[in-house]
Amino acid sequence: METISILGCGWLGLPLAHNFIHNGYKVKGSTTSPGKINSLKGNRIDPFIVTLTPLLNSGTNKFFNADVLIINIPPNNGDDKVEYHKKQIESIKTTLDKSSTSRVIFVSSTSVYNECNSTVVEEDAVNPESISGKALLAAENILFRSRKFKTTIIRFGGLIGEDRNPGKFLAGRINVTGGNTPVNIIHRDDCIEIIFQVIKQDVYGEVFNAVADEHPTKKEFYTKAALSLNLEPPQFNNEKTNYKIVVSSKLKQKLGYKFIHPDPMKIV
Repeated sequence: METISILGCGWLGLPLAHNFIHNGYKVKGSTTSPGKINSLKGNRIDPFIVTLTPLLNSGTNKFFNADVLIINIPPNNGDDKVEYHKKQIESIKTTLDKSSTSRVIFVSSTSVYNECNSTVVEEDAVNPESISGKALLAAENILFRSRKFKTTIIRFGGLIGEDRNPGKFLAGRINVTGGNTPVNIIHRDDCIEIIFQVIKQDVYGEVFNAVADEHPTKKEFYTKAALSLNLEPPQFNNEKTNYKIVVSSKLKQKLGYKFIHPDPMKIV
């Protein structure tokens, strides 16, 4: 029985843990809140308090001893987002270098790509303009440099699913820009299955884009999503904005992966 440690058992991490437990893995899960310990235990997850402010709190060595560590923590929202996140990841790396963990999955984002008015593949993440993109790319590079463990990075598009219904995101808004730009969306079901397949197939030392196959326009997608909830759809202006289309061909080829939800228009 392999052990999976999930750093960040929230909206994605908790159902991810359920999936691993269902498939016969032992799961350790982290939270920053002591009040969530009993909830994790109730879900058959071995719970740990792990904080990164930005350095790791003491007493976390047992959590970081696992067959696979999944890092699922976004950059913070402070003014020093890039440096703060780098220090968090460097602290994790220092601990991992002394642990028995040999494989890491880092949950990243397509924010590492600029709006370049074209399709983008994994090699196109060079110099992100957004602060979040800069923070995540720096974190990716820190983990990739380690000789102690192998890392696979998964860059997810915009996350939807379950209680995260995109119909609520822009409902009722007026003068919304970018109506004709394509969206890069992925359902949580696919996020969970992709992570599971990386571990099951033992595919490490890779970077993968993970975005649904179809890219409807922002206007098409969010209008339909709002109407499906009987909400007032957003009103878009005609202002042209830059865009990107994130391609997941490498993921599908390397893992033989077929998306559970390939068309975002069929989700909403």
